[in-house]
Amino acid sequence: MRVMGVDPGLTRCGVGVVEGAPGRRLSLVHVSVVRTPPDDDHALRLLGVERGIEALMDELAPDAVAVERVFSQHNVRTVMGTAQAAGIAMLAAARRGLPVALHTPSEAKAAVTGNGRADKAQVTHMVTRLLGLDDAPRPADAADALALAICHVWRGGPRRRLDAARTSRIEEAARAERERLAARTRGGTPE
Repeated sequence: MRVMGVDPGLTRCGVGVVEGAPGRRLSLVHVSVVRTPPDDDHALRLLGVERGIEALMDELAPDAVAVERVFSQHNVRTVMGTAQAAGIAMLAAARRGLPVALHTPSEAKAAVTGNGRADKAQVTHMVTRLLGLDDAPRPADAADALALAICHVWRGGPRRRLDAARTSRIEEAARAERERLAARTRGGTPE
């Protein structure tokens, strides 16, 4: 299974793709960070995140997408941008009929370190070790994205069956949206 992990953010949106299965060795497919300038217009930044994630999904063809579940932070402005970036990743996956899973930061940390309260250095160290990398992924957003992908791969079993059922509903919605847009482009009206 090939899973894309997304650590959402407006300035730095971490993207990591791993391949593997529960109980098997994982391999790194890709890791990067989609960046937008903090002084750009907010809408343009969201567009930049969308274009970056869409291009990576097209290029890397994941089977599923794992996005960090946004939790309440003290800085409302920061949490809003993070939530918007997470929504973009989920929408891009839904357009492709891909199942999306939301994992909390503590779930991802526990999956890779055994401790849901691990710090960023511990997460980065374990991601590096689990994937057999020579160098640690940088910045921390990249390592966090890989931790999300690893967490999702290792969940396996019943979760995958639920995702498959959800995927069929997502694929149907994506097909209906494509048909609606095609009808609109042709000048007709959708049924």
